[in-house]
Amino acid sequence: MKKPYGRKTKKKVGNILQGSLRKKAMAELALLPNEQLTGHLFSHFYNSNELIKFRATAAMGLLGARMARTHIEKARIILRRIMWNLNDESGGIGWGSPEAMGEILYHSPELALEFKSILFSYLDTGGNYIEHEGLQRGVLWGVGTYLAAGKNDLTLTTKNLLFGYLHSPDPVKRGYAIRALINAGHFDCSLVPENIIKDQQVIPIFDGWNLIPCRIMDMALTCEGSKFFA
Repeated sequence: MKKPYGRKTKKKVGNILQGSLRKKAMAELALLPNEQLTGHLFSHFYNSNELIKFRATAAMGLLGARMARTHIEKARIILRRIMWNLNDESGGIGWGSPEAMGEILYHSPELALEFKSILFSYLDTGGNYIEHEGLQRGVLWGVGTYLAAGKNDLTLTTKNLLFGYLHSPDPVKRGYAIRALINAGHFDCSLVPENIIKDQQVIPIFDGWNLIPCRIMDMALTCEGSKFFA
C-alpha cells in the first residue's frame, strides 16, 4: 500500500511549483487528492526558496477555498493547523502560515467570516500578537492579501497598526504595510509620510506567481485605485 504522503508525490508538487505558468501549475495541483496536497504544500512553506514558499501559500489559498465549497470542516482543519503553527506552544516557527491564511480567506468569504478577526489579531499587541520579526512580515502580507477582498473589514485599530509599520526600520514591513493599505483602499496620497515618499529601498513583491522588485516610493505613488495582490 502506498503511503499517502510519499516522496514521489512530494517531488511532483515541488516540480509543479517550479513551473513558469501559474494557471497550468494550479490546474495540475488541483488534480491531486486534497489530503495529499495539503501536507505537501505545508512542507513547502519552509522552502528556503522564497518564491516557492509564496507559490505554495498561493496554492493553499485555492485548495482551502475549494475544500470549503465541498466540505468546510476540512478547510477549517487547515486553518486550525495554521493557527497552531503560529502558536508558541507548537515549538516551531510558522513560516508561510499567515500568508496562507490570508490567501484562504481572500478566496473563501465563508471562512473569512469565521477567521478574519484571528488574522487581524496577529498584528495587535492586545490580541494574538506575533513577536517574531520574520513572521511579522508574513502577517502583514497575509492581512494585505485578505484586505483586497475584505476592504470593509479593516477596523480602525488595524488601520492604525498598518500606518505604524510605515515607520518600521524593516523596508519589507514598510512595503507590505503600504500594500495592505492600498488593497484596503485606505492609502491617502496626501497623507503619505515623508520617509515613504523618499524611500528608495527595493523589495520583492509576489505578484501571484513571481517576485517582482518594487521600489517603496513607487508603491506609495500608486495610492488608491490600484492593488498589490498575489
